[in-house]
Amino acid sequence: MAKVIPVTQPFLPPLDELHAYLEKIWQDKCLTNNGPFLQQLEGELAEYLGVPHVSLLANGTIALVVAMQALGIKGEVITTPFSFVATAHSLLWNGIKPVFVDIDPVTLNLDPNKVEAAITPQTAAILPVHVYGRPADVDRLQGIADAHGLKLVYDAAHAFAVRHRGASLLGHGDMSVLSFHATKVFNTFEGGAIVCRDEETKRRIYFLKNFGIADEVTVVAPGINGKMNEFQAALGLLQLKYIDRCIAKRREIDKVYREELAGVPGIQFLSILPETESNYAYFPILVGPGHALTRDGLYQKLRERDIHARRYFYPLISDFPMYRDLPSAALDKLPVARRVADQILCLPIYPDLTRDEQERVIDVLRGG
Repeated sequence: MAKVIPVTQPFLPPLDELHAYLEKIWQDKCLTNNGPFLQQLEGELAEYLGVPHVSLLANGTIALVVAMQALGIKGEVITTPFSFVATAHSLLWNGIKPVFVDIDPVTLNLDPNKVEAAITPQTAAILPVHVYGRPADVDRLQGIADAHGLKLVYDAAHAFAVRHRGASLLGHGDMSVLSFHATKVFNTFEGGAIVCRDEETKRRIYFLKNFGIADEVTVVAPGINGKMNEFQAALGLLQLKYIDRCIAKRREIDKVYREELAGVPGIQFLSILPETESNYAYFPILVGPGHALTRDGLYQKLRERDIHARRYFYPLISDFPMYRDLPSAALDKLPVARRVADQILCLPIYPDLTRDEQERVIDVLRGG
């Protein structure tokens, strides 16, 4: 039986290196609550990513929820239907109404024209996603936010270490939110972070992720328990040592896919965007009418060969029961997102994917 090839697989640092961090945790008996490894990781991440401030949290979803709280966002928020459900769930958990608009057919990110047309007096913010780590139209979105007095928060779950026009993509908007889930380029098993611009905002985030506690007798905000623990932070410190070589390996895999799949009928992959240094987090393809199989037929054939590609993102968020009755979720309002969701397929890409395993994937797509 052939080895199962997942769509992604976390990079794990050598156990002997992890052991030294565990010994330190055991010795200090500091397991959580803003411990030394967490503080060290926040500093090293801010330096590596080239951003002013990083706040670490237990996971990316809590980070999104806290970001909305920290900015005091209420009312309606314009966002994309083409994302993981956590993007919209973070709004519902804050009592905010999501307003979905369609996506750009090239970048697969929010279409700024549709964003501007959807603004109403109830609109408080825009929540774009850098889908697959591909930059949203940061200039136009910032212009729209400024013109209408809106907050701009980026779901940057896919965008770790992505640089755009020579600077970190995470520096745009009021905040950027990262996920460090095990499926991501950089992971702490579970984890997340908020990138913000100033120390005062970082302090507010700290209160919100720690029950709102300022000291033993003072609670200043209705916070939750969103803290990252020391084990997660230790793993992150080790991951950071290897992140450049992991991204380099992903780049090689991306290059092979592009060379080997070029010209395969009905298979379209996304263009390399100018002025962008990618992290190669995903390798999405669009399966069109010219291919011998439908997208779902190809997905099933890959599964039969023990290759676990993923229809990522399908269905659209707007198709799920808690969202489908919103006026903005109507089928005729999201034609590009609908087409892309019906054609999208993400192929396996991770540092330990071997060339032989990648050739198995390519062979199926070529009709083998």
